[in-house]
Amino acid sequence: MTDSLTITKSEGRVKVLHLAGRLDGQTQDALLQAAEAEHNCGARFMVLDLKDLQMITSAGLRTLHLIYQMFTPKAEIDAWEQARHGEPYKSAYFKLAAAPANIHYVLNIAGFLNSIPAFPDLDAALKSFPA
Repeated sequence: MTDSLTITKSEGRVKVLHLAGRLDGQTQDALLQAAEAEHNCGARFMVLDLKDLQMITSAGLRTLHLIYQMFTPKAEIDAWEQARHGEPYKSAYFKLAAAPANIHYVLNIAGFLNSIPAFPDLDAALKSFPA
């Protein structure tokens, strides 16, 4: 964790990282390391709770992309592309929750919401995973 990004986690079958502050070039490594630690411990499903995120930069977007790649099997994306060429693949493994309007706008305009499902709140995101 850094002074400008706080990361806390919730335990369960779906790992949740709660972000507060700024996700930028100064803080991206902290988030990537937290996600990698969960993945290396066997987590296969993750939600980022963005409720308290105040700002995201291009470096933060890059980190979200790396986490998406970490949690979403490439073989599944490739199979989707072969079966449904041109249709966007939405990850069943990595999701976003409770993005404030300014963050949601950036995610949308950057195209991230085409492949990463975003939910209005954490509860809805958690319920979207299979039982």
